[in-house]
Amino acid sequence: MTQSEAPAAEILVVDNDPAHAEVVQEALQRSGYRVTTAHSGRQAVELLKQRHFDVVITDLVMNDLDGMEVLKQAKELDPDIEVILLTGHGTIESAVQAMQQGAFNYLLKPLDVKQLRAVAAKAVENVQLRRTNVELARRLDERFGFEGIVGTSSKMRQVIELVKRIAPTDVRVLITGETGTGKELIAKAIHQNSPRKKKPFLALNCASFMENILDVELFGSVAGIYTDARDRPGKFEFANGGTLFLDEIGDMPLATQSKLLRVLETGEVLRVGANEPIKVDVRVLSATNQNLKELVAQGKFRQDLYHRIAVVEVHLPPLRQRQEDIPLLIDHFLKMFNRRHKKHVRRVSPAVRSRLMKYPWPGNVRELANVIERMVVVDADGVLDVDDLPPELAEQTPEPESAQPGDSLSALVGKPLEELERLFIAETLKYTGGNREEAARLLGIGERTLYRKIHKYQLH
Repeated sequence: MTQSEAPAAEILVVDNDPAHAEVVQEALQRSGYRVTTAHSGRQAVELLKQRHFDVVITDLVMNDLDGMEVLKQAKELDPDIEVILLTGHGTIESAVQAMQQGAFNYLLKPLDVKQLRAVAAKAVENVQLRRTNVELARRLDERFGFEGIVGTSSKMRQVIELVKRIAPTDVRVLITGETGTGKELIAKAIHQNSPRKKKPFLALNCASFMENILDVELFGSVAGIYTDARDRPGKFEFANGGTLFLDEIGDMPLATQSKLLRVLETGEVLRVGANEPIKVDVRVLSATNQNLKELVAQGKFRQDLYHRIAVVEVHLPPLRQRQEDIPLLIDHFLKMFNRRHKKHVRRVSPAVRSRLMKYPWPGNVRELANVIERMVVVDADGVLDVDDLPPELAEQTPEPESAQPGDSLSALVGKPLEELERLFIAETLKYTGGNREEAARLLGIGERTLYRKIHKYQLH
C-alpha cells in the first residue's frame, strides 16, 4: 500500500485500556490512517453501525463484549471489513479460533509497533483491493454484459477472455458443457458484446420439439399447409440482423440439420410449404451437452453442419472442476435472491460453506443457484445455516472434522510464530479442499507466497 492511499483508510481501535488504545492510535496515525478509538465492545459496535471502517483492531479480552463478539458483529455489518485481534500469550488459542471465524490476523501483547503497522497496512490493502475488484466487476458487467458469469478460476478466466475476443466478430460459435453450466449466459454475453447487440437475441431448444414442429419454429410456414395454418415467420426471420441461439443442437433431427445447413450456406430461409426463399442475416450460436464428434462418427449428426457451426468452440467446465468459484457464486446468488424475494439474509455460516464446497454439484451452477434460492426463501433468522440446507445436502454424513486448534495449540504457546503459521495454512488448505488459489485468497497472501510456504512447511 502506498502512502498516498493510506489517508483514505479508516481504522477503529477497540481497547478498554485507554492508555493502550492511545498508543495504538498514535502509532497508526503516524502512518497516515484516520483512527477512531472505542473503550468498550458495545461502544465499538455502535460506531460500526453509524460509520464506515476499513479495519477494526480490537483487544480480545474486554469487560462487556469481548473481541470475538466485536469480530462477529463487525462481519455481520460489513463482510468486507478486516478485524485484527490483540491478545496476550494466555489467549492465543482463542485468537486462533477467531482466525477461523474470519479474523484477519492477531498480534501479541506487548505490541511491536513495526509489526502493528505492517499488519494494518496489509489488512487495509486487502479491503481496498477487494472493494476495487467489486467495483471493477460491476463496471465490466455494465460495459461487457458479463453479469451472471461469475468466476475467477483460471478455467473461467480463459472462457471470458475467449468470449471477449470472438464476440465482436461474426464467427459461428459452438458452446459445449454439461447441463447447468451456463451455456445460454455465454451466448447472451457474446451477443451483448457484438455489433448485433441492439438487434434481437432469440433462443430455441432443439430438444423441445418434434421434427415437423421444429421446422416451423425455425423456418416458418405458409398458409394452407395444415388446417387453419397462416403465414408465419420462423425464428430466423424474427432474429434477422441479430443472433439465434440453438440450444441442444445435438438433438436436432437429420432432416432439419440439412435445412439448417442450407440456411447457413445461402443466407436464405425457405418457409415450410413455400417456394420463394427469404433473405436473412443471422448470427448462429449453438450449444450442446453431447459430444458432436461422436455423434458424427455414429451418423447422427452431419459432419458438414458440425464444421459450419463450430468454427470456434467455447467449453464450459463443470462446477466440480472450478471449485474455487463456489464461494463467489454463493455470494452472487445470495445477493440476487435477496433482491428477487425481498429477503435480508446477511451471511452464510462456515459450516454451510464447507458443505457446499464439498458437494459434487451434478447439476452444476444451475443446481447451486436453486439450492441458494431455496435456502434464502425458507430462512427465518438472516443466516443460512445447516438447518436451512435441502435434504440432499442436510442428510449427507459430514466428513470427520480435523482436530480443532484449541485441542492442541496449548502446546504451541511460547513457540515461534512459524509454528502457528504452518497450522493456519494447513487448516485453510483443508477447509478449501486443497484449492490453493482459494486458500491464498482466504489467507490474504499471494499464490506465489503460498506456494513457497507450502514448500517451506512441507504441506504438499
